Amino acid sequence: MGRKLLIDKVNVPGIETYDVYRKEGGYRSVEKALKTMTPDEVVEEVKKSGLRGRGGAGFPTGMKWSFLAKPEGIPRYLVCNADESEPGTFKDRYLMEKIPHFLVEGMITSSYALGANTSYIYIRGEYMWVLHILEKAIAEAYANGFLGKNILGTGYNLDLHVTCGAGAYICGEETALLESLEGKRGNPRMKPPFPAVKGLWQSPTVVNNVETIAAVVPIVNDGGEEYAKIGIGKSTGTKLISACGNINKPGVYEIELGIPVEEFLYSDEYCGGIKNGKKLKACVPGGSSVPIIPHFLVCKTAKGEDRLMSYESLSDGGFATGSMLGSGGFIVYDEDQCVVRNTWNFARFYRHESCGQCSPCREGTGWMEKVLYKIETGHGQMEDIDLLWDIQRRIEGNTICPLGDAAAWPVAAAIRHFREEFEWHIKNPQLAQTKNYGLVAEKVFEMAQ
Repeated sequence: MGRKLLIDKVNVPGIETYDVYRKEGGYRSVEKALKTMTPDEVVEEVKKSGLRGRGGAGFPTGMKWSFLAKPEGIPRYLVCNADESEPGTFKDRYLMEKIPHFLVEGMITSSYALGANTSYIYIRGEYMWVLHILEKAIAEAYANGFLGKNILGTGYNLDLHVTCGAGAYICGEETALLESLEGKRGNPRMKPPFPAVKGLWQSPTVVNNVETIAAVVPIVNDGGEEYAKIGIGKSTGTKLISACGNINKPGVYEIELGIPVEEFLYSDEYCGGIKNGKKLKACVPGGSSVPIIPHFLVCKTAKGEDRLMSYESLSDGGFATGSMLGSGGFIVYDEDQCVVRNTWNFARFYRHESCGQCSPCREGTGWMEKVLYKIETGHGQMEDIDLLWDIQRRIEGNTICPLGDAAAWPVAAAIRHFREEFEWHIKNPQLAQTKNYGLVAEKVFEMAQ
């Protein structure tokens, strides 16, 4: 049984309330940081921990904090990115819904470290009921002296606000989020300048994911060095994983980074194996934007080594044979799933969510969705596969924000690893049109033998 630092007490009755949370040791990190540590010392502990951003990019959190500009007389801000819009990812929602004070505590401790006196939680529009849960927790924190003026008599002041977006995936990108928070259309900004220099209202700002900010609590409580002992290599600590798809036990799991993918996928402690005794066909390990991995590369790398649940191991070999840990949205496909159909479904999402600011993304996502639909419905031609490859190649790396890459990578990986399935759809248009995906998968499997 791996260590649990974030959701260990999720099943404690009443843990969503201040009284129970406090009784279970809540807000200790605030007391320790404000009463016994300087802001720089808190930042140093986060650096020692090796904590990496849990929203997808995996950038070292302590390093990101150290980039924050500190001009005299200019306010600084901490913004929590709770716009969890990545298909297949729902772990931040779980944390906020079940233990809202954990995030509030992390926001207070992190704001103190950054010298922020006003901070924001930006939550996606579809999480309205979670917004109300957070608002109640924030009100309880104010009532008990952990927010507001002169917190715990230390002279530190902090106001914490929670605000709701309008359901745009693009606002998961930090600069688009800041634009939305300022009341504008959520279009990504050109960088530089980076938010650490000119962020919210042109002031120095740090934007961190929900899980990242929550992880600051055990880091301050136990020390950065203790946190760094968990995990493997540069993948330290624990990670929340949203597991879904064709598995026996979908849900949110907290793992120690570095456990084997095979253990996570097949052990009863986690996913419990493939549903209905089916065979594993493929896996998307980090949310819809990361490359799909075929079954023979899910548990083993191309070198024959055990694939681990870590930033380095999942990306081993690059996109040719690996993928990314990303946001931790672990999507499993069994042998009956149609890769073409699932890739088209992802393409529909990214076409809909493109803000339209960059031509390669605005036009390219639409063309990919149309071409994939042609192939999926039995109207494709062989040259459409190469056309898809060319379109995704022209999108990747040519947009202001990573949404273009997020749309291109799933298409590229699907063609790279499952080209014969695309070809089968084109050669067998009548069967492709039946929408009997079990039969489609069976025929593709027979052809591959």
